[in-house]
Amino acid sequence: MEQQNDINKEIEERLASVKHKLVILSGKGGVGKSTTTSCMAVTLAKRGYKVGVFDYDFHGPAIPRMLGVSERPEITEGGIIPPEGIMGIKVFSVGLLLSDEKSPVIWRGPLKYNVLREFLSKLEWGELDFLLFDLPPGTGDEALNIAQTIPGVDGAIVVTIPSEVSRVAVEKSVEFCRKLNIKPLGVIENMSYLVCPNCSYRIEIFGEGGGEKIMEEEGIQLLGKIALEPAISKAMDSGNPLTDSKIVEVFDEIVDKILRGFS
Repeated sequence: MEQQNDINKEIEERLASVKHKLVILSGKGGVGKSTTTSCMAVTLAKRGYKVGVFDYDFHGPAIPRMLGVSERPEITEGGIIPPEGIMGIKVFSVGLLLSDEKSPVIWRGPLKYNVLREFLSKLEWGELDFLLFDLPPGTGDEALNIAQTIPGVDGAIVVTIPSEVSRVAVEKSVEFCRKLNIKPLGVIENMSYLVCPNCSYRIEIFGEGGGEKIMEEEGIQLLGKIALEPAISKAMDSGNPLTDSKIVEVFDEIVDKILRGFS
């Protein structure tokens, strides 16, 4: 018990200089949480905020590639120093500790919990305006562990796609946040539609209205709708900021809504 209390104190001290801690989650896999997290981080960094990202998807760490980080964290006597990616964004991910991107992480739940706490107690983030936690899908061990380990989470952003299957799963994430006293800041509907590059015809590939239904049924704001667009895929694969795209404007609007919640 004393050791647990010591780690809790260390985590609190490590995160004391972080102004806002946000979790990005979804009850559904494959909806684009990591893409959303990366684009939000870049949008905040462009505005001059100091930003960090903790990639909590131990089994499918995608954040390093998306934010242009390949170097290992620096290990010192004082702790772990996360490397910087594009726009000076600080990044920590288990993926940076593996021999290559194909190496799997095969850990059971209790080990993941202990590793999470060890990382959080050793990471030297320094002064940050925003620290974003990119969570794996679901409302099980990982989501519960992070919610109960991070002191003073400011809120959660849930990500969905328009389909009914996704909506039902994502609403569980909203209820999960409320049960753990984490404020749901809003929902982002990803892969909302596709615009044909030749004729500009709009196609709702995964249906429509999922984000609005979550907004209405859960009483949270719809932060924005993100289109399916090749440019965003290329940007994430290459680790370069998205620049020439309508999606940049949408993320600016999303960040505006989030910032208004802190003013």
